[in-house]
Amino acid sequence: MNIDSINNGYVIDHIKAGNAIQIYNYLKLDKQDCCVAMIRNVKSKKMGKKDIIKIDSLFDIDLDVLGYIDPDITVNVIKDGVVVEKKHLQLPSMLNNVLKCKNPRCITNAEPDLEQIFKLTDPNRRTYRCIYCEMQAKPLKV
Repeated sequence: MNIDSINNGYVIDHIKAGNAIQIYNYLKLDKQDCCVAMIRNVKSKKMGKKDIIKIDSLFDIDLDVLGYIDPDITVNVIKDGVVVEKKHLQLPSMLNNVLKCKNPRCITNAEPDLEQIFKLTDPNRRTYRCIYCEMQAKPLKV
């Protein structure tokens, strides 16, 4: 298999095998007008198998979403065919408009224009809670 190198864009690497499609959907890459290559089940000495996503365009990527999905992901920023930055992610302390509160009595369900904001309350368990009603978010399965 031959996947061309990219001149300007991102390489999202060290994705847990099988999670590339989830990242593709969360980042809404189908809405971008650029080439996107999703490579699944690549052999990796460190991980056994991993997924990689190559994006042939520079635009704002929501690193909080990536850190929420898998804080071990790395994002390489490519400019003029060269890696100019390697970003190591971590669990974000707050998530804005990534999760939706499941509590039917939460103010966010009565006020649809209100931002959905969740705060990290337990990093070891990756637990997030709504800042308005304290409802725990359903854990993401990775």
